Amino acid sequence: MIYELEGDILLTKAPAIAHGVSPNDHFNAGLALALRELWPGMAKDFRHYAHQAHPKPGELWTYRSADGHTIYNLMTQEGDHASSASGRASIPNVNHVLKRLRHEIEKSSVKSIALPRLATGAGGLDWDQVRPLITHHLGDLNIPVYLYVTYRKGEAGKEAAA
Repeated sequence: MIYELEGDILLTKAPAIAHGVSPNDHFNAGLALALRELWPGMAKDFRHYAHQAHPKPGELWTYRSADGHTIYNLMTQEGDHASSASGRASIPNVNHVLKRLRHEIEKSSVKSIALPRLATGAGGLDWDQVRPLITHHLGDLNIPVYLYVTYRKGEAGKEAAA
């Protein structure tokens, strides 16, 4: 079930957060930066993973923190390892990675997940194109999906039962 919320995703009670990145992301802006500040090891581990695996847009990389959180890094944006610049997100990338995210959630023990307005910030996509993809891929999951559609710094969203 999807719940649309206002608030600060960093204050979620959900044990999992998913957010969009590029395959060569430096976690130096937006939500990625905020997550890097909470879990500094994540950015370091991602750089190591990206250097070894050379991931492509549409793929997913999972980070599990020492405090029990799961962060799904969804490669919605273009980007390659020869360049440090991240590109724009695309609907095919978002569609593919949401399909992968669903698969990961179904095989995990995650009890709820929080997502921002995926791929609409640095990714540059229109929310009216992305929202239906989230609904299609995650709407019938048997866990709460908290979709933070309006950011309110420092305010906890009214989550049903994380």
